[in-house]
Amino acid sequence: MSSATETTVHATTQSSAPIVDFGVRYAPTTVSEGTIAADAILAHMHPTGGVSGPGLSQSLEDLGVKFVRIQWVDFSNFVHCRVLPISHFYKLLRSSRPGVTIVKVVLGLVFLTMAEGFGATGEYLLVLDLATVRVCGYAPGHAAVFGYFQEKYPLGGRLDVPLCPRTNLKRIVKYVAEELKTEFLVGFETEFILLTTTRPSIQAPNNHGWSKTAAFASGTSELKVLEEIADALATSGIELQMFHSEAAPGQYEVVTGPLTPLEAADALVHTRETIYNIASKHGMRATLAPRLYADSCGTGAHAHISVHSTTGPSPPSEHHPSTLTTHESRFLAGLMRHLPSVIAFTLPLPQSYARMKDGIWAGGTWACWGDEHKDVPVRLTNAHSPQTRNFEVKTIDGTANPYLVLAGLISAGLIGIRDQLELTVEGCGESSGAGLSETERAEKGIIRRLPLDVESARRYLLEDEKIGEVIGEEVVRKYVAVNKILGRLIVQQGTESEDEAVVRLVETY
Repeated sequence: MSSATETTVHATTQSSAPIVDFGVRYAPTTVSEGTIAADAILAHMHPTGGVSGPGLSQSLEDLGVKFVRIQWVDFSNFVHCRVLPISHFYKLLRSSRPGVTIVKVVLGLVFLTMAEGFGATGEYLLVLDLATVRVCGYAPGHAAVFGYFQEKYPLGGRLDVPLCPRTNLKRIVKYVAEELKTEFLVGFETEFILLTTTRPSIQAPNNHGWSKTAAFASGTSELKVLEEIADALATSGIELQMFHSEAAPGQYEVVTGPLTPLEAADALVHTRETIYNIASKHGMRATLAPRLYADSCGTGAHAHISVHSTTGPSPPSEHHPSTLTTHESRFLAGLMRHLPSVIAFTLPLPQSYARMKDGIWAGGTWACWGDEHKDVPVRLTNAHSPQTRNFEVKTIDGTANPYLVLAGLISAGLIGIRDQLELTVEGCGESSGAGLSETERAEKGIIRRLPLDVESARRYLLEDEKIGEVIGEEVVRKYVAVNKILGRLIVQQGTESEDEAVVRLVETY
């Protein structure tokens, strides 16, 4: 429930005019992961692309690194890795294309089931992105690095793999920067639930409620877990802005600072790995499952997105001159028009729709927005503070692949900027979309309902030609094929009890 930028308020004196701007200011030109491990490698790179062994060796040894995890995230949001001893990692870095080979079906496997459109032949080369190397604060002696899937040999003159989630997000962000002169910053709120046991049924360590000090009682395992998560993120070079308890039993939230989209997605994956592993160290299980308790709040992964023109300040928008720039207005117009189509990326499981209900502060089921409104899908935060203004997108949960999430949301927004869409949806005011009458919704231009189940979400995605054009029709088609398998396997109707289904969910996500 916290904003990723609402951290500081500037004081004023009685005799001075009120200062409207507040909060920590971030800009695309000033934020960077700046990981120590990445700096250690890049500082010793040869002009030809190799590395100077002795210098690199000493730098990583100084950081205590013995093993390197080469990681990737598939369409089902499962994080995979290959673990290399540091000695072999050094050898790999001296090759012309440092990377490891991975079978091409990698993005089409759900557990042990292969989705339609994938096969058993061929391999990709997962080429290391050395700028992403970071120490694993949750696993002493380990570092992690992401990469890009590439063809071993050029196909049609190209090495890049359009299906690769990191490659696709990078391509979209590059297009917006070069063609539309726009950049983005993204911060995430990561909600999760700590469980002391999952079998035969789940049990949370406390039920203290939202932002209660009792949730951090001295000597409790919960406090130790949160403190160690904070320390581990600092070790990994990820900015932690705050943490607090949330409303459901055993529920907590960590808020991490904004980064450029690809960096933000990488950092979110690392944050989730940190949460999982630190909880495990203390004999608990952390879960990102969308909603475990019918009588309490769900668990989300809200994204805070700010929009920045690279050609100077964007002029005020025509209809909201005091709260939105033209760039922001068009971005929001794109979200309002195409948000229903990208929900398949942001809410990927059948269980995701148990959280997305009207009237429970999870975003609701209508494509609408509001100024500081907690029960709409897109909340305009800090509307009158241009330095910290951003859009909080609430229709995301932690089971979603963050690269696909941001590819979908940015694609929706860039269509608005590219096509110069007019924002025809008015803010909700004091009511939510569901709280308005049909006539009131029509007057405000709220005419699009979000999908109410995962089957509808897939259909909306497949039918949106403009989203398919930006993200890639093959990506959309194959993602939907994988998602169908995931939905069938994660909900085994008729073969397991409700408790068994919950256990399957929390032990998977």
